[in-house]
Amino acid sequence: MQALICKNWGTPKDLVWEETPEPKLKPYKVLIQIEATGLNFPDLLLMAGQYQAKPDFPFIPGGEVAGKIIAVGEKVKNFEVGQRVAAYCGIGGLADVVAVAANKVVAIPDSMTAEEGAALIVAYGTAHLGLIHRVNLQKDEKILIHGAAGGVALAAVDIAQYLGAEIYATASTEEKLNLAKEYGAKHLINYKDENFSKIIKKQTSDRGIDVIFDPVGGEVLEKSLRVLAWEGRLLVIGFTSGKIAQAPSNLLLLKNASLVGLFWNKYPKMNPELFENSLKELVSWFEQGFIKPRVHQVFDKKDIIQAYNLFHTRKVMGKLVVKM
Repeated sequence: MQALICKNWGTPKDLVWEETPEPKLKPYKVLIQIEATGLNFPDLLLMAGQYQAKPDFPFIPGGEVAGKIIAVGEKVKNFEVGQRVAAYCGIGGLADVVAVAANKVVAIPDSMTAEEGAALIVAYGTAHLGLIHRVNLQKDEKILIHGAAGGVALAAVDIAQYLGAEIYATASTEEKLNLAKEYGAKHLINYKDENFSKIIKKQTSDRGIDVIFDPVGGEVLEKSLRVLAWEGRLLVIGFTSGKIAQAPSNLLLLKNASLVGLFWNKYPKMNPELFENSLKELVSWFEQGFIKPRVHQVFDKKDIIQAYNLFHTRKVMGKLVVKM
């Protein structure tokens, strides 16, 4: 099969297409013929050796895929050959075929395209477990979602609107804010032109926000803590700002607030049943029309480097997907 190989720490331009053997089928895994692969900013960190996990060389990037099962391990009972699925593979997704543990795979309906399936797993999976399992977002609660047009944050907007929350969204352009509004955000704040903390204090009459969804980190997290309501919860998703904040613990104490982390990638190992049920619920919500993954652009596999470079423009709204 063909695969895009990472042989040394670097950037997407250092990746090379090569013929490589298909992965071996193990008892608890399935082999998926990949039709589409979702791209994520952490892929770039992984290639550069800056991610939490560091695979051995050589490895194949690409963390989420959609396609058809072409082989099933002897211990797998809930999938069959020919079934359409989406899956979280972590690595291995930029190839013709990938082997994935069955507990990281979910069946998808005919109404879901392969591109939508490849856009669902990481973004919606992260937002789903974060909002429901980690901070227990409730109907009519106020939620602030930073960078609200990005893949994970836009998924959070989509899920929060389905849950009935009142959504405050920040983004850097009017175009991004309009997309967040389309997905259910009610209060829109351009963080480049406006001070989100002052606006929120005014709009909430100093009450503050019940839940804050923060994929940005740095100064954004520190300012966010100051607009948390009594017993508010701030969910740490990532650090796209490049800075890891030092949270002032006195604010957590005075507000009786919670600072909650989410390392979504560990759930298949630490709580596989919760992970599987999360993906199944998301597919069910999609089938019922409650959520809709947004694919910003679909690339041919020969244009993967161009696709990854688009992350640096900060113009991506939703997900980038490669058609394999």
